Amino acid sequence: MESTNAIEIGTSGINTAGEDNASPPPETEGISRLVEKLKGVGLSTTTAAPEVKKPKPKVSLSPQHEEIRRSFPIYKLKNELVQAVHDNQVLVVIGETGSGKTTQLTQYLADTGKYTTDGKKIGCTQPRRVAAISVAKRVAEEFGSPLGQEVGYTIRFEDRTSPKTIIKYMTDGMLLREIITDEYLSQYSVIILDEAHERTLSTDILFGLLKPLLKRRPDLRLIVTSATLDAEKFSEYFFNCSVFRIPGKIFPVEVIYIEPPERRGFVNMSIDVVLQIHTSEPEGGDILVFLTGQDEIDSACNSLHERMEKILRGKNRNNCGRELIILPVYSTLPIEIQSRIFEPTPPGKRKVVFATNIAEASLTIDGIFYVVDSGYAKQNVYNPNKVLDSLVTARISQASAKQRQGRAGRTGPGKCYRLYTESTFLNEMAPTTAPEILRINLSTTVLNLKSMGIDDLFSFDFMDPPSRKALASAVEELHKLGALDENGVITNLGRKIGEFPLDPPLSKMLLTSVDLGCSDEILTVTAMIQAGNIFYRPRDKQDEADKKRAKFVQPSGDHLTQLFVYEAWKKAGNCFSGQWCYDNFVQSQSMRRAHDVRKQLVSIMERQNLNVVSCGKNVTKVQRAIAAGLFANAARKDRLGRGYRRVADNQSVYIHPSSTLFSSKRQPEWVIYNELVMTSKAFMRDVTAVDSNWLPKSVSSTIKSARSRNKFVHNRHH
Repeated sequence: MESTNAIEIGTSGINTAGEDNASPPPETEGISRLVEKLKGVGLSTTTAAPEVKKPKPKVSLSPQHEEIRRSFPIYKLKNELVQAVHDNQVLVVIGETGSGKTTQLTQYLADTGKYTTDGKKIGCTQPRRVAAISVAKRVAEEFGSPLGQEVGYTIRFEDRTSPKTIIKYMTDGMLLREIITDEYLSQYSVIILDEAHERTLSTDILFGLLKPLLKRRPDLRLIVTSATLDAEKFSEYFFNCSVFRIPGKIFPVEVIYIEPPERRGFVNMSIDVVLQIHTSEPEGGDILVFLTGQDEIDSACNSLHERMEKILRGKNRNNCGRELIILPVYSTLPIEIQSRIFEPTPPGKRKVVFATNIAEASLTIDGIFYVVDSGYAKQNVYNPNKVLDSLVTARISQASAKQRQGRAGRTGPGKCYRLYTESTFLNEMAPTTAPEILRINLSTTVLNLKSMGIDDLFSFDFMDPPSRKALASAVEELHKLGALDENGVITNLGRKIGEFPLDPPLSKMLLTSVDLGCSDEILTVTAMIQAGNIFYRPRDKQDEADKKRAKFVQPSGDHLTQLFVYEAWKKAGNCFSGQWCYDNFVQSQSMRRAHDVRKQLVSIMERQNLNVVSCGKNVTKVQRAIAAGLFANAARKDRLGRGYRRVADNQSVYIHPSSTLFSSKRQPEWVIYNELVMTSKAFMRDVTAVDSNWLPKSVSSTIKSARSRNKFVHNRHH
């Protein structure tokens, strides 16, 4: 390569393609109303590069689209990049968010015609479903193809592809499921692992599975992209492969540190800063606010709306500047609402987007000039010593803070308001975010690897190996579920569990329901868990919403309440009616998602020849099925206090205020929960009353010795 400033050639000697190297609560209806209300407010080396051919799009690109494509920094390096992919079986591509690597690289490779012959396609993974969908839509538009034809996407419970698809975007979890069933990934000529710096669990497992596959398939190209400087680590892992750097197009961003006053939470502080920006900064430039999750974002949207209304009604109306469009974005928000953040801001107005860390790199929102960074994010954390899964609010890393800062500098010079001190940034934030594989439950990962015949987990080529204790804990959990036998070998039940795109406990719950004769109800319960919180509570109609919700509450808890809501929705005059949801303060988007998920699960049940039967009014069967899957999350009432004690480790836990059991006059002796949220206390979400006799004996037993665990994990065949 002559462009030495753009590509660094790897040093490995394993570099010839011809050599034989053989050896897987959203208050969206309320937010929907609010939005409507606020609309006005290197393994191979070859020589000849493939000829880059321009495709014949079904619809010619508009001058605006053509200008946008040429504006990306990657455009100037188009030919060099295509040549680099041709010359190197593995290539690491480093480019700032907004450089065009996600939307343009797939098109450049498709344009050559080389990688889309013989039924092959180009696959590009994303760490989040909203990114896979939004990017596919944009590329389909640029490519001149209806979405789902030449350009499509797959996410969990949704497939928008066809036999014509040659560019396929997907979540990394979906590609992981594909490689489990097709270890050669025979449909693909190129795999792009995008946003690899996020180090999701699925991406890390794909690293370890693709590395040996490259030797078995010398025709396969692997491209690993990152927006941060992890190039050397990625390159070293993949045989010291070449690194291609795309110069960024980032404008200077002024960083302003703000120390939040005591007792002034970062949500209220972020609203203060938004109003300061809106009233003092000149016209031109939208605002992006990073908060931790759905609850904080929904609260911020409502609070800001109320404060803007007061300003508009007050004497200082002329000082409030132009109208403010307030929009949320988080992963469980329905796609049709998420997509509104990409709509251009109308002239004379300003947009403010409250987002989780999903907007750090996975989404590119044009027109952002101001960023407000709370300095926090929610993380799933697993403690193998306590066998404890929890959702915690934690400080972000310095790398994440820089990513957030960079969002303000894509359109022009911007400002980043950090709601923490410079000392906090330098001394309390880790340089990088720990990979998911080092901090979350590995039971799904272990089951996937076991199903592929990888029994010796310690020999798997992890980029960052998890602890032996974490692997052992995962194996023990799977053993208790019946997915692995006493020697750590996958069972027939384990293979059935692996067929479902669910966490193993939920899959076990679903399979047990077949034997208990309540699979129809458990299908609904499982789908409703995926949909998240279904109720919303507008600030101006809280009493009315509470009365409507009370009609659905079941004394046994949240899962049966959700089941009752779904059944009522289904039986309403107009089946699956949006108006019914509106009248009952139920989020129609979440209900539709549950409906879609349920249909997908039914199709898997049919494929496995599993009967879908109803238990009628015998809901005890439903509770027993829930207990059979989620028994690890059992808790018993604490006789000395107001809360509960987890059976697994005797830790104090409490029913979440959003639970239907929270205000129950007589709380049950035993419960099972779906998720543990760590705030001021450890709160149980999605709680159901159970009988202790339904729990397996292993629940109350002590955790087995490390020696016994290792027997399962380090399974050797003689």
